[in-house]
Amino acid sequence: MGIFKKLFSKEKKQTLDKGLERTKQGVFDKISRALVGKKTIDDDFLDNLEEIFITSDMGIDTTLKIIDRLQKRVAKDKYISTSELNNWLVEEITDLLAESDHDNNEEDFKVPADKKPYVIMVVGVNGVGKTTTIGKLAAQYKNAGNKVILGAADTFRAAAIEQLDEWARRADVPIVKQQQGSDPASVAFDTLQSAKSTGADVVLIDTAGRLHNKKGLMDELTKIRRVMQKVVPDAPHEVLLVLDGSTGQNAFEQAKQFVAATQVNELAITKLDGTAKGGVVIGISDQFKIPVKYIGLGERIEDLQVFDKKEFVESLFGKR
Repeated sequence: MGIFKKLFSKEKKQTLDKGLERTKQGVFDKISRALVGKKTIDDDFLDNLEEIFITSDMGIDTTLKIIDRLQKRVAKDKYISTSELNNWLVEEITDLLAESDHDNNEEDFKVPADKKPYVIMVVGVNGVGKTTTIGKLAAQYKNAGNKVILGAADTFRAAAIEQLDEWARRADVPIVKQQQGSDPASVAFDTLQSAKSTGADVVLIDTAGRLHNKKGLMDELTKIRRVMQKVVPDAPHEVLLVLDGSTGQNAFEQAKQFVAATQVNELAITKLDGTAKGGVVIGISDQFKIPVKYIGLGERIEDLQVFDKKEFVESLFGKR
């Protein structure tokens, strides 16, 4: 590992620790207080642990799964010291998080050689940071040496096209757009044709985020997928669902709706800085068996980080 990569890794870790500070106070600090004066794990502590995890928005099912595993461990070993508990929790919770193709990949924004253009369809409700996430991804993919193009297929929401256009200017990448109210699938088709003709490496397609009509949403996303496949047969390579981590349980409901509507295979969870609900990352990944690929920890482009599940859980539990 070169000196610049070491410096970047250190800065990334510092950003992660700072971004998860409020969640850490709600999880690790509360666990530490619950352990005061105890020599081993008892029923009273398990009740406290259950409440701590649920209030951090890990979700009831995931919480009960962790508690059950801990109870079995205590019953099997007859004794588990409080000093062992932290390491055990880190290992168990890390194991719960869904694996991703990018895990252990040293080149975070490398595009598979046999999948060019690499097509990412981005979905999510309005207000979760979807357009901002696309802009930050465009900048990071470009900085990694890729030729990037954006498709403004959210043609229904007022100002959506203008917002993506602004991010295209900031990231200095081309954008394909039509007038508001145009057919989203037509925009996606034009974007992929442009990507093929110009030799683009990465395509990021924005989509509408309305959920008031599930059938309408499902039909629209299915149509976009079908039309894109006329240009790139195996597109999209990623369906990236963007969720707002600060909304806690509401993010679970959004995940349920979109997983039902389209073939989501990656998650980006934004706005984790400034919230105590970072446990939602663990709960959603565990319940839906979909890997988290990115987490948002601030306003800067580099604050959208490639998710490292081991680093995330260790940071959450104050482990160095």
